[in-house]
Amino acid sequence: MITNIASGTNVHEIAPGILRINTPVEIPGGVGFNFNQYLVADDEPLLFHTGPRRMFPLVAEAIGKVLPLERLRYVAFAHYEADECGSLNDFLAAAPAAVPVCGQVAALVSVNDVAARPARALADGEVLRVGRHAFKWLDAPHVPHAWENGFLIDLATRTLFCGDLFTQGSDGGKALTEGDILGPSEAFRRTMDYYAHAPQTAATLERLAREQPQVLACMHGSAWRGDGAGLLRALARAVTSPAAMPAAT
Repeated sequence: MITNIASGTNVHEIAPGILRINTPVEIPGGVGFNFNQYLVADDEPLLFHTGPRRMFPLVAEAIGKVLPLERLRYVAFAHYEADECGSLNDFLAAAPAAVPVCGQVAALVSVNDVAARPARALADGEVLRVGRHAFKWLDAPHVPHAWENGFLIDLATRTLFCGDLFTQGSDGGKALTEGDILGPSEAFRRTMDYYAHAPQTAATLERLAREQPQVLACMHGSAWRGDGAGLLRALARAVTSPAAMPAAT
């Protein structure tokens, strides 16, 4: 469903009750790119990622095609960055009962200072229930970046909201794919390396793999369906190989 003809913003279901909101954009150099947010339509609706603040009208319009915006209960994100939570306060103003959802470190170092309302700060492994869906928070510091980073996995559908993992360029036109996303995401990373290359990267990706995700909800590019554990382990091998490390300057 196209929700804004001018911007191309669109909404598609990628798992039962989980909808991907996608907006294609152009980044410097004339390169196609895209931003995704994920709306969980449940008793207590949850939005994962807000998009940058300038995109608030587009995302809000898209949500309004699915459910009343003021029904939002949780606004969640992986880490503190504009495309993750740039319009957080706009959503909190539009939905009076909504609260931010993030990890404990994010709440401590950023969110409780800048957000209009205190965050629901989740501990590693803590479960947040929103109705049919229940989400487990998984701390993932510096994977791919940000000390406070973490992810949510839906225990009902095994959908992993994996943030900046598997970032793909282009317009992200295909909402859900079973094709290769590792190749395109690695090609993008090698031209603009945004990974922290932390010592625990492989161990963190293995921990995510053990959750056995079946859908990967990427913030940039197509969502993916298949053997998520296998794909995460392939990513771990790719980003921890000597060839993956940025060249010394």
